[in-house]
Amino acid sequence: MSWDVEFYTDNIGREPVTEFLDSLPSGQRAKVAKLIDILSEQGVLLKEPYTKQIRGKLRELRIKDHLGNIRILYFTFTGRRFILLHGFLKKTAKTPEREIELAEKRMKDYIERGCSITANRF
Repeated sequence: MSWDVEFYTDNIGREPVTEFLDSLPSGQRAKVAKLIDILSEQGVLLKEPYTKQIRGKLRELRIKDHLGNIRILYFTFTGRRFILLHGFLKKTAKTPEREIELAEKRMKDYIERGCSITANRF
């Protein structure tokens, strides 16, 4: 049974992960889309090197490419759902704290708004 993958939408209707993906060249976008499909198929059974826990409920999808390390931060939510919160190109060995904090802020916003956010599904 597959899992739903949703893109976080902020209170003004922006989808940060969609915007990030749109900024990538088509080849990299295709790699990310393939990994999102794998996440949907395998759910929480998907492990390293494809996904890794960052902090608390926050996890990252990991794509290595000639552009660098593409990361999509997400969390698992009830009802067999993954919520994609934030995407970025990782240029350092350690995930920058500001990227983690931004994803945590979006996760908190998603949960506080009662998950009534209309999110696009992948």
